[in-house]
Amino acid sequence: MIVRRFLLWARTAPAEARATGAATLASAYLRSVLSEEDRREAETALIALVDDPSPLVRRAIAEEMASAAGTPRNLALALIAEQSDVAALVLAHSPVLTEADLVDAAAIGDMLAQRAIAMRRYLSTGVCAALAEVGCEEALVTLASNRTAQIADFSLERMVERCGDSGPLREALLERADLPAGLVQIIAARVSDTLASFVAGCGWLTPERSARLAREATERVAVALAAGGEESDAPAIVEVLRATGRLTPGLMLRSLLSGEPALAEAAFVSLSELPAKRVAALLRDRRGVGLRALCRKAGLPVSLEPAFGAAILALNARGFDAGSLRQGIDRELLRSVLLACEALEGQETHALMALLRRMDAEAAREEARVLADSLADDAALALLVEADPSFLIELEAEDLRAAA
Repeated sequence: MIVRRFLLWARTAPAEARATGAATLASAYLRSVLSEEDRREAETALIALVDDPSPLVRRAIAEEMASAAGTPRNLALALIAEQSDVAALVLAHSPVLTEADLVDAAAIGDMLAQRAIAMRRYLSTGVCAALAEVGCEEALVTLASNRTAQIADFSLERMVERCGDSGPLREALLERADLPAGLVQIIAARVSDTLASFVAGCGWLTPERSARLAREATERVAVALAAGGEESDAPAIVEVLRATGRLTPGLMLRSLLSGEPALAEAAFVSLSELPAKRVAALLRDRRGVGLRALCRKAGLPVSLEPAFGAAILALNARGFDAGSLRQGIDRELLRSVLLACEALEGQETHALMALLRRMDAEAAREEARVLADSLADDAALALLVEADPSFLIELEAEDLRAAA
């Protein structure tokens, strides 16, 4: 009887009063002890109020019932079919919506609705896949930032494929700990290409020079990712590089000369189609037996065989898997390759020497930067000690405490 009187009153009450009454009715449905008949009538009344002429009424019901597990499913479905601000409240929080409901809402919803779905906690793989396929850029950024969402690798790839030029999306994806290394490489290549196009378009550099800088930046990222990831990262990165036409002999040589040969080793396996154990044995043979055959099996130019052979022998002399103390080209390894290639003749050899000398200049700049930072730090310490000699005593005491 109470619900019936409410409906009668609602016929003539002003919009704000109806909204307040609808919120009260929704609260009573969720939290009060009602008879079975009153409960059925209250549910009927709430569903009917979704058709109220005023959006204030629908929003009041949504605000009250969006997060409640006791919300009638039909009411929730009616609310998500309403205008975006009302639908978004329910889409973001309602526990009564199924995966199918969310997938359908993502397919037909606008930006606000898609973002509301993308921010839900513990989104299933299926809903994430739907958003990756049809979601707008804002929704994809929200999804990528949702650490509880169960996003499959193929969905992450689809997000990059559709909106990989979006800076906010790339940033959100790169902050995810579960981002596959191959996808990190794709994003890095996208960033390099975008910057190269921008610089060339502004006329700051020639297209050829900006393309070279972009390529070298992408190569440095690839080597670093392969060196710092799991054992499976290097093969995955190589497959991405090969599929995009970025797996070059120069990149493989950079991997060797950086003292981080994981990428080069994975590349040899992929290009030669030899078993990984066989390639590993050939690369770690200190006598260099079979290196020339491995290079030819991998399809490397004959003119590059001396460079690869010298780099691999130099790596084995220090320990092939010893790793590098810092990122970037190792000038000691590079010096061995330069000595082995200096006496060679031919046009292709000239191109190789130009590449090696650019790498040497790159390594020299990096060494100079590190040394300059160290010199500046020494100067700063000297100024502190000059201003306050007791600072040095305190510093030495702190070092002794740390050693103890």
